Amino acid sequence: MVHGQANSAAMEPRREVRFVSSGVKLPRASPALDPGPAHAILPFAHIGRAIGAAARRVAASFPRLPAAWAETAAAHCPRRHGKDGAWSGSEGRMLISEVAVRGKDGAPLERLELEEAAATALRACRPNAALTAREVQEDVHRVVESGLFRSCMPVAVDTHDGIRLVFEVEPNQELHGLVCEGANMLPSKFLTDSFRDRHGKIINIRHLDQVIKSVNGWYQEHGLIGMVSHAEILSGGILKLQVSEGEVNNINIRFLDRRTGEPTTGKTQPDTILRQFTTKKGQAYNRTQVKRDVETILSMGIMEDVTIVPQPVRDSNKVDFVMNLVEHTTGVTDGFSPDVGISSGTTNGLLSRLMGGLAYSHCNVFGRNKKLNLLLRRGQIDSLYRLNYTDPWIDGDNKRTSRTVMVQNSWTPRTLNHGGDHPDRGPITIERVTAGIEYSRPLRPKWRGSLGLIFQHAGAHNEKGNPVIGDVNNNQLTVSGNPYDDTLLAKLGSVYRDSGDHSCTMFVFNVEQGLPILPGWLRFNRVTAHLKQGYEIGPARLLLSASGGHVEGNFSPHEAFVIGGTNSVRGYDEGAIGSGRSYAVGSGEVSCRLFGPFQGVIFGDYGSDLGSGRNVPAGAHGKPGSGYGYGVGICVNSPLGPFRVEYAFNDKQAGRFHFGVGHRN
Repeated sequence: MVHGQANSAAMEPRREVRFVSSGVKLPRASPALDPGPAHAILPFAHIGRAIGAAARRVAASFPRLPAAWAETAAAHCPRRHGKDGAWSGSEGRMLISEVAVRGKDGAPLERLELEEAAATALRACRPNAALTAREVQEDVHRVVESGLFRSCMPVAVDTHDGIRLVFEVEPNQELHGLVCEGANMLPSKFLTDSFRDRHGKIINIRHLDQVIKSVNGWYQEHGLIGMVSHAEILSGGILKLQVSEGEVNNINIRFLDRRTGEPTTGKTQPDTILRQFTTKKGQAYNRTQVKRDVETILSMGIMEDVTIVPQPVRDSNKVDFVMNLVEHTTGVTDGFSPDVGISSGTTNGLLSRLMGGLAYSHCNVFGRNKKLNLLLRRGQIDSLYRLNYTDPWIDGDNKRTSRTVMVQNSWTPRTLNHGGDHPDRGPITIERVTAGIEYSRPLRPKWRGSLGLIFQHAGAHNEKGNPVIGDVNNNQLTVSGNPYDDTLLAKLGSVYRDSGDHSCTMFVFNVEQGLPILPGWLRFNRVTAHLKQGYEIGPARLLLSASGGHVEGNFSPHEAFVIGGTNSVRGYDEGAIGSGRSYAVGSGEVSCRLFGPFQGVIFGDYGSDLGSGRNVPAGAHGKPGSGYGYGVGICVNSPLGPFRVEYAFNDKQAGRFHFGVGHRN
């Protein structure tokens, strides 16, 4: 059985046993954070003591020694009983007629396998062999180092047939129990498996040595500070292992000036930092976990640098952590900054597609890591005004749930979904006023789930800003027939991401349900999925992606899925392939670093509305419904993010440029 430190009750049935340490005992090591040399904690320490004890008594083995041995072997000879004998040969050798293995005081061993193990360890000591004291002593070493015996004493006895050499051995105890103390992190099954077939057998110190090495190796492999600091065999055959684990004591926060490195006053509340730190006081010191905690704090976006300095607590196995933090200064992550984007409209030319504006961000509101973002962006047709307030970790929640409140007003050209502009009304745009709240939290490692409620007020406008309810074919642009459609959406989503890199494995799944709480509010269900997978192929990177979706119910035409364009099928204008209730788009591209911040890209895209375009009210009729494109491009890593310039041909062999800021969706 394997017992933890708290399982002392398991020893109660053995009340008749008095726990007295046997000779096989390690000196108790002082607690240490880093494992020292292996031999300092191995159970072979008793072997040296056993051999040393035998060596001190070997001098009495033979009462008369030749002069040649007087100085070199006076303390390394077996004890000899009976008549005086004489050495044979000028080198101090003695002829042995018989060699035997017996128990303590010459009694026969109860276990035949022990006698065979000791006899196997004897190399020089054979019947009818002339032996020196050194050869006898070397065989004593081999017997004890077999790991089965706590002592071995050679005894020479005169008989009628000659000198009989007897090795009196004292076996270790039989294993009847195992107690491990201080191993709070080590799985009990680890030790149970190590001693599974050893119960009732003689304790083998060599096997115990291997177990101790494996225990120390387990701590090292898992990034933990721990080691076996003490091992002994108690009376009754109980094997006791004492494990010392590095324990976290206090965690102190210190803010440093980014220029001088001197301590300063921080803007961030200490508990905001400490709640991100999964390593807590009283836990085992796990280097891997501490490293993850540092990365988590850096990912908050409010720290420029984070370092952890472990400081051992004197005369204990505990560690104090000093966390040195350097905060970002205002203007690096906070404040106003210019904003640049690319319009999703169909206006030709890069300059006409450019959108510019102003962004404001505050990444540490109230010193609580709360995020405030304001974006004002305007183009020739498109415009976007958005306000986001995010609490990455709601106070009082132990599931790391975040909350985002959003208000947004956007204007986009309707030609993405519908036919051309009305000749008498000019360009038509879709205005969406959106407000909502979303909660998100980790579900499993690399998985995150979200739940939200979003209200949308959307309708079409002409170039003068007046509401329009019909398209060029006099089809309704709203389901209700009013200038605006109102929708309350319940949103449920999940995201899998195996790393923070844009070309990592990623899977996104979303379900949206329109809730017709009031008369006239839209009722529909929309399901979308997106999968992306990246592969390293030598110096190049292959990125494959696929997305698709379907919508059922009464929805506004401008809510249909749009196919074609920079973030869909390149080689086509935005929405030029079609729009429908369903869609599927696949893409593959190979990128390779050219020089500096430049990367070259070769790509191919395909998309289809799956024949659902004709089912969209006031849909974009006359569009092909499916198509593909291919081409080459260059990506430049700029301070504003990746800037992409691509040239693509579609299946009609028509070519066009595509410009984008940021990675493809």
